[in-house]
This record gives sequence, structure tokens and C-alpha cells, in this order.
Amino acid sequence: MVINPDPQVDVPWTISTEQRMPGIQFVLLQRTFVLPWNRFLYAEGDPSEVYIAFTTHDVNVKGCGLDRLLADLAVQRVATLVEPARTERFQSAADAVRIIELNVSIVENQE
Repeated sequence: MVINPDPQVDVPWTISTEQRMPGIQFVLLQRTFVLPWNRFLYAEGDPSEVYIAFTTHDVNVKGCGLDRLLADLAVQRVATLVEPARTERFQSAADAVRIIELNVSIVENQE
């Protein structure tokens, strides 16, 4: 079962409360990435920006209230993160927790 992590606060990601998810889905406007949690290295950030590192990809999330996202990433139960459409970025300006920008990039081999 996938639900909103806190029913009193509307957040733009979903988590599973029943079990740890095998992977996380990043839904961008032009492409979707599904990355396995066993490739997760770490996450760091603050309420305005979160950096998520996997062995093969780097993910950068910008917005506000993202300290809640860090807490959900710590237990590896985040199921989906969705990049908002341009119009949604401005409509949700009053929301306490929101994603403004979501970027996924491939990690280049450093040989």
C-alpha cells in the first residue's frame, strides 16, 4: 500500500508503509527513472535542497520542506518522486512542502 507519509501535510511523494520498497521511481516531464534501493549510497541536504546519490545516478531535488523527504529516504520507503509541470510550480507556492525542480543525471565512470 502506498500512501502520503503524513495525512495532515500534503507532500509531493509517496511512501510504502507496509514494506521497504525494492526501488524508487523518479518521474520527470520527459523521462522516468526506476532505480533500485540496493544501489542507494546516501542522501544529504536541507529544507530547500536534497541530493540523493546512487552508484549509477545522482538526483537533485529543489523545493521547500524537503527535510521530510530526507526522513523518508532514511527508511528507504519512498516509492515515487514526481517533477512538477511548470504551471504546478507556481500554483503550489503556498504549500509548506513542495518540489520545484527534480534532476536525475548519470554518474560518469571515474577511471
